[in-house]
Amino acid sequence: MKSLKVLLTLFISCLVSLSICHAQGREISYDIGTQKFKGYLATPDGSGPYPGVVIIHEWWGLNDYPRLRADQLARAGYVALAIDMYGDGQTADTPSGATALSSQALSDWDQVFARVQKGVDVLKEQSLVDSKKVAAIGYCFGGGVVVNTARMGLDVAAIVSFHGNLAPKTQKHDYKAKMLILNGAADPLVSKEEILGFKNEMKQFNIPYEFVDYPGAKHAFTNPNATKIGKKFNLPVAYNQSADQKSWQKMLDFFKETFK
Repeated sequence: MKSLKVLLTLFISCLVSLSICHAQGREISYDIGTQKFKGYLATPDGSGPYPGVVIIHEWWGLNDYPRLRADQLARAGYVALAIDMYGDGQTADTPSGATALSSQALSDWDQVFARVQKGVDVLKEQSLVDSKKVAAIGYCFGGGVVVNTARMGLDVAAIVSFHGNLAPKTQKHDYKAKMLILNGAADPLVSKEEILGFKNEMKQFNIPYEFVDYPGAKHAFTNPNATKIGKKFNLPVAYNQSADQKSWQKMLDFFKETFK
C-alpha cells in the first residue's frame, strides 16, 4: 500500500507540472547486426515536431520504471525512447541476475556505445522528432552509461545522469553534449574522489556541465520502489520523494534551456 501511495504521489506531481496531458506508448523493435532489441516509445498526443529523449534503464533492464519515465516525458512534450541495453528485452529481478546482465553489457564499451547510438538513431528517425534537439538520460547503470558514451562522442545535445557512476571507462574525451549530473549526497556508490575527478575532467576539457547534490538522497533516489528493493536485498538504495521531484524539474528546466 505504501508503494502504491508513493507511485500515485509521483504521478500526480508530474501531472501538475506538465502542460501536455496525453501521451501514447508502444513497444518498438530494432536490430543491431543480428541481435534484436526491444524498446518502448512514448509520444505526445500532437503533431510535433518535438525534442527527443533516449532513456537508459537501471541495471534491472527495461522494466516498468523506464517506461513510466518515458510516458512522463511524453506528457511534458518530448518523444521518449526507453532503449534496451541487454538485447531481446531481457530483465532481471535479483541482484545476481542484474549483475550478470550488466557485466556482460559493459564488457565491451564499443558495444555499449553502438547500442546507445542506435537508440539515438532510431529516435531521430521518428517523424514527430526534431532530430536537432535530442538528449540522453540514464538512471544508475544508465547514468554511468550516458556519461561514458558522452565521453566517447555520443551525438546528442544534452546528457542527464540520475544517480549514475561518474568514473571514466574510456580514454576518449570527445564530448558533444552539455552535462547535467543529479547525484544523491548520501550515495555510498559514488565517492567524493569520483565526483572530484569528474569535475576536474569537465574543467580540463571545458565541457559545459552542472552538478547537483541532493542532501540525504541515497542511490536510486528517483525510483519509488528503491526502498522496498533495498530492504529485500540489503542494498544501499532508497527512494527520496523530494530529491526525485526536484531532480525531475531540474532536468525539464535544463532541457528547456538547451532546446530553446
